[in-house]
Amino acid sequence: MESDNLQASQEILTCFICLGIFTDLVLTRCGHPFCRACLLLFSADTQIPIHCPLCRHPSKPNFRTAIPGKKLISIVRKERIKKYLSSEEHKCMTHKERKTIFCDENRVLLCQLCSKSQEHRGHRHCHIEEAVLKQMEKLLKQMESLLKKIQELQENLEAEKTMTDQWMDYVTLREEMIRTEYRKLYPSLDEEEAQHIECMKNQGNTNLEELRKSEAMMVHKRSQLMKVYQELMTMSQKPYEVLQQGLDDLFRRCELVQLGMPQVMKPELSAHPNAGLTARFSFFKVKIFFQNLIILNCKMSQFFDIRRFTSRPCHQNTSLDSAGSYRASWGAMDFTTGKHYWELDLKDCEHWAVGVCSNVWLSRSHKKIGSSGAFLLVCVKEGNHYSLFTTCPVSHHYIEKPTGRVGVFLDCEGGCMSFLDVAKSSLIHSYHPEAFSLRVRPFFSTVYTRS
Repeated sequence: MESDNLQASQEILTCFICLGIFTDLVLTRCGHPFCRACLLLFSADTQIPIHCPLCRHPSKPNFRTAIPGKKLISIVRKERIKKYLSSEEHKCMTHKERKTIFCDENRVLLCQLCSKSQEHRGHRHCHIEEAVLKQMEKLLKQMESLLKKIQELQENLEAEKTMTDQWMDYVTLREEMIRTEYRKLYPSLDEEEAQHIECMKNQGNTNLEELRKSEAMMVHKRSQLMKVYQELMTMSQKPYEVLQQGLDDLFRRCELVQLGMPQVMKPELSAHPNAGLTARFSFFKVKIFFQNLIILNCKMSQFFDIRRFTSRPCHQNTSLDSAGSYRASWGAMDFTTGKHYWELDLKDCEHWAVGVCSNVWLSRSHKKIGSSGAFLLVCVKEGNHYSLFTTCPVSHHYIEKPTGRVGVFLDCEGGCMSFLDVAKSSLIHSYHPEAFSLRVRPFFSTVYTRS
């Protein structure tokens, strides 16, 4: 009867994917139980499945932990050990007693009398149930650590794939933008334009090759990690083999395979100078009086919608909750007609945003960078790397960060705006004509984070 109950419990606690007893039992949205790792590694590319593997019901990444199920699993594991100990084949051949003692030195099972013999007297001994549970605990911790690495690597791989897909589109878009600006110059600089475009294309192709190599390295490393993880999963279903074989070699390989984890590339195009650009913009230079100022001590994410302005995977967004001083200011005058150009010195700022915003956006109590009504160039520091973005719509720009002054050129009739790296006389970005038709004011904000 007891054997039947154990068998029934094991069947209930069997994962549909790996066909073993659950490890880290979780429930999908539809209520079906699986090992957490099995769900995460279910598809070929280790993405979280869109549908439940059992009933195809739409799934979500936030799986529910099944606490009662985990307790039952622990009970079943203990019952399996008891059944193992009670079998006739594990009786001591010499003393006809059951083997209940584990010798850590020789990694063998002993009966009570054998454990006190001359051969094993000085060795470390413990009850087999205690030894198995201790060894299983070590194994599950290694599995948890390795699974976290696999998930992080998958996030990096998805980010790398996205960047690879977008890279040449960005280079093409930038080429069109640069050609448009050169056509506005008089006299024309055809030779300089051709050199600029050729240099940018060569750099773009080089970066594309590096991105593809990086992606291939990530796929290879993921394969290595998953192979070791599968070994750990197999061993987790064999507690007695785990006990007698030991795990030192497997743990060493587990630690070694986690070394040299590839990181997401940060490709950038050089800021090539356009000699006539600064001269053309400077013709419309105006003095802006920033008379409105707000200063708040807050978390950076309260005003900079960083999740929209980051190319880094979620696990790397350490700046999200950084506390700091947020400062924002806008011009005393708004503009509806004409062309206007102004500059701001941002060399000592880590996180900043410059551009224009509508009066409606300014009237909001929560002026979050990235919301509609603010047309801005945004700089965000991610670790030791800076990333540039523009808003409305949010777009990532793979171009060098300006090291000093940033120029803003506003064309109200054209409904467009351009940003200039003043030190290098290089175009950062130009909005398409008729991007906006609002009454706008100059705006800038900075966040000084506290370490």
